[in-house]
Amino acid sequence: MLKVTVWNENRHEQKNPVVRDIYPQGIHGTIADFLKTEGFDTRTATLDEPEHGLTDDVLNNTDVLVWWGHLAHSEVKDEIVQKVKERVLDGMGLIVLHSGHFSKIFKTLMGTSCDLKWREAGEKERIWVVSPSHPITEGLPEYIEIENEEMYGEHFDIPQPDELIFMSWFEGGEVFRSGCTYKRGNGKVFYFRPGHETYPTYHHKQVQRVIINAVKWAKPVKRERPVYGNAKPLEEIKGGK
Repeated sequence: MLKVTVWNENRHEQKNPVVRDIYPQGIHGTIADFLKTEGFDTRTATLDEPEHGLTDDVLNNTDVLVWWGHLAHSEVKDEIVQKVKERVLDGMGLIVLHSGHFSKIFKTLMGTSCDLKWREAGEKERIWVVSPSHPITEGLPEYIEIENEEMYGEHFDIPQPDELIFMSWFEGGEVFRSGCTYKRGNGKVFYFRPGHETYPTYHHKQVQRVIINAVKWAKPVKRERPVYGNAKPLEEIKGGK
């Protein structure tokens, strides 16, 4: 059974009654609930827990980490970011959602600013499937339509994705690369755009399906991490001195 940890800074839910009404158990609780229903062994972790809830024991027992953050990216301790990065390089999957594009862990793994255009106007978003054979799109129609969402627009300052899975169009005219995969070390990373806190996006069944599919896709491959550094020869070397 896949072991999934859903991490959320859990600050909007404490400060904004609109968010609290939409997500009474927190964004992390809502995501964890539908992942549990799918049969994953799911736990949650939040910013204000000791070590942000990401202790060595938790990380070492996590196959896929789902990450949502917004207000408090700067409060995530660098040593925790480094531990998460090492786990990804060792093979743990990472699913980064919405404003997690500005999280320390995503920017560290991408090596770019990860900046973008944005606008909060409650506009329609159509998320088009542009890689219909990819396992993350299993069970989806040609596009996902979300009635009200925050706009993210190009240019999105990320490295060229290994695979572009989704492309968004917004009512105001912008487009956005809204589903991108990357390989980092032994691990797999998926960025998925929708999920502004004041809209009920994570109650949307097709959005849930994307996250469920992404968790399955990002599961670790059972192999050792490559060995680096000075290497002894496998065969006898006769020509050198």
